[in-house]
Amino acid sequence: MLTIESHHMVSTNVNKDNYGNLRRRLLAAHTQGKRSLLTARRGEINKMGKKVKKEAEAPAKDVFDPLPIEGKNPATVVLMLSSPEEDILAKACEAIYKYAEKGDENKSTLVGLGAVEPLSQLIPHQDQLVRRNAFMALGVMAANSDVKKLLVKLDIFPSIIAKLSPEEDVVVHEFATLCLVLLSIEFTGKVKIFESDGLDPLIKLMSSPDPDVKKNSVECIYNLVQDFPSRMAVQELNGIPPLLELLRSEFPVIQQLALRTLESITTEAGTRTAFREEQGLDRLLELLANEEFGDLHMGALQVISNCLQDSETMLLIKETGGLEKLLQFVVTPVPPDVQMIAVTAISRVAQNSENRKILHEQDVEKALVNLLAVDHDGVRTATCRTVAAMSENLACRDTFRQLEGIRPIVLLLSNESGEVREAAALALSSLTNGNQLNAHAVYEAEGDKLLVQLLQDRCQGAVAHAAVVLTNMATQEALRCSALAHGAVRALVEPLRAADTRVLSSATLALAALTCDADARADLRDAGGLAPLIKLLSSNNAEVRSSACWAVRVCASDEPTAIEMCRLGALEILQEVNSSLNRRSKFSEAALDRLLDSNLSVKYSLTGHLSSTNITLDGFYDPGQARAGHRVLTLEELSKQEVNQHRPVIAVNGKPEQLVSAELTDDKQQDGPVSTRSSSVLSKSSSKTLSNRAKSRVRKEDEKQKDEDDSRAQAEVEKPWSPPHDAEFYDLVTEAARSVLPVQDEREQCIILATLVSDTMGGAVDREKLHHFLWELHLSELKLELQSNIIPIGKIKKGTFYHRALLFKALADRIGVSCSLVRGDYNRAWNEVRLLEAPPKAPGLYPRPQTYIVDLMHAPGNLLRSDLPAAIQYQTI
Repeated sequence: MLTIESHHMVSTNVNKDNYGNLRRRLLAAHTQGKRSLLTARRGEINKMGKKVKKEAEAPAKDVFDPLPIEGKNPATVVLMLSSPEEDILAKACEAIYKYAEKGDENKSTLVGLGAVEPLSQLIPHQDQLVRRNAFMALGVMAANSDVKKLLVKLDIFPSIIAKLSPEEDVVVHEFATLCLVLLSIEFTGKVKIFESDGLDPLIKLMSSPDPDVKKNSVECIYNLVQDFPSRMAVQELNGIPPLLELLRSEFPVIQQLALRTLESITTEAGTRTAFREEQGLDRLLELLANEEFGDLHMGALQVISNCLQDSETMLLIKETGGLEKLLQFVVTPVPPDVQMIAVTAISRVAQNSENRKILHEQDVEKALVNLLAVDHDGVRTATCRTVAAMSENLACRDTFRQLEGIRPIVLLLSNESGEVREAAALALSSLTNGNQLNAHAVYEAEGDKLLVQLLQDRCQGAVAHAAVVLTNMATQEALRCSALAHGAVRALVEPLRAADTRVLSSATLALAALTCDADARADLRDAGGLAPLIKLLSSNNAEVRSSACWAVRVCASDEPTAIEMCRLGALEILQEVNSSLNRRSKFSEAALDRLLDSNLSVKYSLTGHLSSTNITLDGFYDPGQARAGHRVLTLEELSKQEVNQHRPVIAVNGKPEQLVSAELTDDKQQDGPVSTRSSSVLSKSSSKTLSNRAKSRVRKEDEKQKDEDDSRAQAEVEKPWSPPHDAEFYDLVTEAARSVLPVQDEREQCIILATLVSDTMGGAVDREKLHHFLWELHLSELKLELQSNIIPIGKIKKGTFYHRALLFKALADRIGVSCSLVRGDYNRAWNEVRLLEAPPKAPGLYPRPQTYIVDLMHAPGNLLRSDLPAAIQYQTI
């Protein structure tokens, strides 16, 4: 029940001394676990307002007699918020405050009755008591989510902030700041307070004599500085000194809020500078030195950790002895949360090389190894990261191994926490960087198996660091083989499809380190890893693109892998990359060169040049000069085309006939018993006198024979395609070896080989009679005879320049004669050899060799100096 009287009857006055005593009691209660500095006393505040009757005066004739009103329904009180009488407004606000304080359900009732809007209109009221009671009511009601939404919608922020001036009543400050605290929890409220210039008065109120006002102000500022603009504004408005002063408060809640606010704002470099200039570091070190403030140590360490990102702070903390204080929190038993922050701070100290030396002298490695045994994921994570930072120092890497600190880190690779696994992998990546003994220690701890498993981890950071460790370990053959045995290559295929550029870069470098042998590259092909690897050649990230190029360069070391890469489009991608000034690099150029060197058929088709170091092997073919932007088809793909009128493809395959015969013999031996059994079955099935039992056996044999025929047909389909055998070329190789190798003089070797090539392909042809040399007709006849666009080079009996040059190169490569192959225009091609024109003038002093063009057409065996007109005439029409 509420009794409301006319404003001529009541006045309220609060004894400020009693009010202050009450506030101090309530603040002390908060430190013992009470929920707020602001509640539990609101009824008492108003009880201290004494009703003082004025001396009896003669009633005015034009004034209504006093009318006591008793209200039991909150709707009645809400209606009174529209009264023009100040006393009624004050009492109505007071009644609403008391009613709302009883619970959230009452607050919701008041929202439904429409109390929020009239209350918000009363906070700028001219009467101090109305204004105060309206703020008290809104401050309590703002804890309700619906009230907060309404206040934001009503844009009450400017009205509240306007009452934060020094002239305003302390109770108004208290409840106005409380209201802002509750509104600043949501993002929209933060923005509104910031845009309404609320930070400046809040910073000033942190110096208020009233602890409730201090607490609310710093809490609201803490909420605001979660956003970048407010963090910068606090520094510009000189908010750091009052925050540091709050660290001396007698109330722990205020100290904690001040520390949390400093922790947030010191994430910005400019604020850290201001913090340092205000001797903030000294204030925090004082807190750390006082054991009575143990509850503040974690917050103080976190602020120091933020500040240690600056080299100036690192220098300052060394000069003031702060480093020793930090180390105390690492080596002495303290709560795990505090220890975690202290180790993080040490990690930031260790980012500097000079600091790492100091920490090494303080035996910090021993303390870190001991911390690895702490059963707290946060401590383990921070410790592993600190180990990674300290391992930038070469001496520290050895110290961790000598202290047997590598094995416990390896064990953390299987920890349930993703952060721990990532930090452990990071530590190992630093420990094994350029340190083979540490890499071997990881291997002895069976870390390679765990690292391979970690490549499938959901934590992308863990995958990236695990790949780096495997890369470091792969420099040792035994360790590389062990990782391959655990399936490292196949495990790396999935990371090649990751979205994280760190993972992509480290995974491709790991592939490059692991695929140093043909078996590993075959494993990569079988696992389908080439396609995602080649896709990374087009990455927009320069580091990923370079790493992928390096992996392609390594993987393209054998012909099967290089051919498969070309089939998947690697050649076209690399050509496009190398044509771009922005994307081109030494890595992309090296990848393209290696890819072509491992696929000489494509190289010759694209570049028209094979050097003396490009040794052609069986399976080499000349598809002709490739057109720009067109992929060079494989020989298998060309073999499936129908016979056409285009230039034939010349293939080189000197595989001995005995190997082919042996394979065919093996197939026939497998087929033999089946054929015999089949004849027997057919004979029996034709007899009319067979019994039913015999007929049943015949049906079974027929079914078995059919299954075997199907299996054999399937095997033939799945049998790898091989180029057509060229017995004539094999004979030419034998003849070249017999006639050339006994000769010691290189010049004579070239002449003999040139003569053999010319004789094989139609002999010498006069320059004037070239048009009578019907080599094109001969090739057309071979295509029809073979019913293929592919012609084995040994079958060509009439060949022109490019056929003879190709045959000379193929034979020379097989018998060890050094020469190059160059394609010209209009069916021209020639071989270049480098020969000494004179014997050495002195032992070890050889003259510069001269380049010659080998004449295979007009005067076979004639060696033409490349700089003379005769050589130029041979190369052109």
